[in-house]
Amino acid sequence: MIVHQYYTESQLRNFTYLLEAKDKTFWCVDPFDAGQVVSWLKNLNCKSLTGIINTHEHWDHIRGNEGLVHEFGCPIYAHQNAKGKIGGVNHFLKDNDVIEMNDGDKLVVIDTPGHTMAHLCFGHFSNDKMISVFTGDTLFNAGVGNCHNGGDPEILFETIHNRFHPLNEDVIVYPGHDYLLNNLHFTLDREPTNLKAKEWLEKANKVQEEKEKFLLTKIADEKEINTFFRLSEEEIIKNLKGDVSSEKQVFLRLRELRNKW
Repeated sequence: MIVHQYYTESQLRNFTYLLEAKDKTFWCVDPFDAGQVVSWLKNLNCKSLTGIINTHEHWDHIRGNEGLVHEFGCPIYAHQNAKGKIGGVNHFLKDNDVIEMNDGDKLVVIDTPGHTMAHLCFGHFSNDKMISVFTGDTLFNAGVGNCHNGGDPEILFETIHNRFHPLNEDVIVYPGHDYLLNNLHFTLDREPTNLKAKEWLEKANKVQEEKEKFLLTKIADEKEINTFFRLSEEEIIKNLKGDVSSEKQVFLRLRELRNKW
């Protein structure tokens, strides 16, 4: 399976993904704009869309659904808790469900509540090895999602800790938004001596200046540059106010700070 990552130029800095199987069937993850997706598919010499996958119900991740269904008559896949929140869903998904990509590859559903209670991430497996994960608004490159609109930061902590920390370090992270620069600045504000974050910030600034492809992290990188993965670091803890008696409490203090960043 080939992953085509597209930056939508939206104010919220959304990414939309087209997944291309070897038999030239295509799936779309989180369509922001139907017209954009149709144009991208044409550029890929594709005239149909096999299905739409929504990570969650927020409008900027589903706003292209209706137009794509009208254009291609394709089904929509979403969380079972999205009933009544996303229109026209044909397949409601739960943890460990599988979407076959018609080429031996597959997407395995990961139930990831926290940003909302109807949020899913999708692990891309090839030959039974996880290659990458589509993380929507749960995990970003060097950051995590907020909990403003139907979420819960305590549950988000459990999701990050239980579902992402155990992943193999070479798994690629495909997030729902490009927040890398801002997230790196937050990391360095909390942990000024983090040399890896400084290196990534230099790379990210260069990419932005030269308008090259967006940088992607792996889980190994997240453990080095994502403050929300580094909850036991003394430098991070000592600069926080309030209860820091556990990693969960450190996470909650960081999420509170990031809300205003």
